[in-house]
Amino acid sequence: MNIITDLKILDRDHLETPHVQRARGSGNGKKVYIETYGCQMNVSDSEIVASVLLEHGYSITTRPEEADVVLLNTCAIREHAEQKVRARLNVFRARKRREHLQIGVLGCMAERLRHKLLEQEQLVDVVAGPDAYRDLPRLLDVAEESGQAAVNVQLSREETYADIAPVRYASNGISAFVSIMRGCNNMCSFCVVPFTRGRERSRPVTSILAECAALVEAGYKEVTVLGQNVNSYRYEQDGHIVSFAELLYRISLISPELRVRYSTSHPKDCSDELLHVHRERPNVCNYIHLPVQSGSTRVLQRMRRTYTREEYLALIERVRTIIPDVSLSTDIIAGFCGETEEDHQETLSLMEEVRFDMAYMFAYSERPDTYAARKYRDDVPEAVKKRRLSEIIALQQQISLENNRQEIGRVHTILVEGPSRRSEEQFCGRTDTNKMVVFDRQHFQPGQYIRVRITDCTSATLFGEPLGVTTLAEEARTISHALNT
Repeated sequence: MNIITDLKILDRDHLETPHVQRARGSGNGKKVYIETYGCQMNVSDSEIVASVLLEHGYSITTRPEEADVVLLNTCAIREHAEQKVRARLNVFRARKRREHLQIGVLGCMAERLRHKLLEQEQLVDVVAGPDAYRDLPRLLDVAEESGQAAVNVQLSREETYADIAPVRYASNGISAFVSIMRGCNNMCSFCVVPFTRGRERSRPVTSILAECAALVEAGYKEVTVLGQNVNSYRYEQDGHIVSFAELLYRISLISPELRVRYSTSHPKDCSDELLHVHRERPNVCNYIHLPVQSGSTRVLQRMRRTYTREEYLALIERVRTIIPDVSLSTDIIAGFCGETEEDHQETLSLMEEVRFDMAYMFAYSERPDTYAARKYRDDVPEAVKKRRLSEIIALQQQISLENNRQEIGRVHTILVEGPSRRSEEQFCGRTDTNKMVVFDRQHFQPGQYIRVRITDCTSATLFGEPLGVTTLAEEARTISHALNT
């Protein structure tokens, strides 16, 4: 999960969720503005922060210039995200010199940079790690009353925020994220997540199902369940271990009109049981994100990814055998420590063999405290990293375009999300396989399922002709009838 995004919280009167309780506590109506950087997990975390603060008397604003409190929910996975957060902190600190303003840093940067942010640079008033969001009202009070910075970056082995109903402030009212677990145990050599988010712990099954059911009641049509390594979910219930595959199956039973997605997977935990859930449940989307990171077994071993090139390719073959129409995406790192030109060529050849529909592609940037930072030299020159990344991007764009051209003439079921970015006269929505489709809006409404015939494409987008409104249940019956005749 690598998309960087800025989100703004809506006013209380515009909040989508039916679960927000009346505000109480010490916020006294102070206005809070939140910006979120990083992955979908951070988006979900900001929804939890909004819920906590609203219940303690704070109000929420979309305008940073009128905020009494500014909170930046941060990402430490890539250096670029940290640079962006620092730039924003400097903007808010300049305003703080002129007027009263509390500034807080939340999330993955909190633990790693707290000493610099608090002591050396004196940029912020509050620092809260990913497991300390319940403590935010107290931290803000302490900082206000004492004039000193307040910090809580303690990681937890139990915290899942299972009892907090997220405030879906940036939601379109159609699609929602549902966090099912936190932390990661994999210890990949390049990744800082185990140090910033702690060890894996899974949320209770009943709370996940209740949240998904509430979303259906509120009119949502799609949920994406989240975890750093979502398919390692395991929860013991009444002496029975509920696996991720079983959880996904249970979620899919809540409503035949609820599309179910998930992110992010680790190849080592992609089981045949999970693949058969995709095959058997028509509302579990046939799209899987399987980060490969490199096509070279030698590099994968240095990355501590626990699989070889051959094992990854065997998994892909198994996925496509069980789910013939599956769409696949991946993550790829260019220029990891010790990567040779031969290693790079192996990555390109794996891309050509698998033919991913989409990929998140990055040049390696060393993250402090990781195994790679401690044990390896970041020895691939920046110019070489950039050239290799450019070659990876160019190849993926070519493959994506070729894959999308094969969609022309096919009919897909689209969940209408809203207006396209380029024209109010057009709507956009995603296929079951997670491909964005743009089409004339006509009389359709967001939240409807419609059938669209694909007429054209780019490497990133499909364009289509809408054929009419449908339902997931109707489409499932049509497919079942076709298979049985």
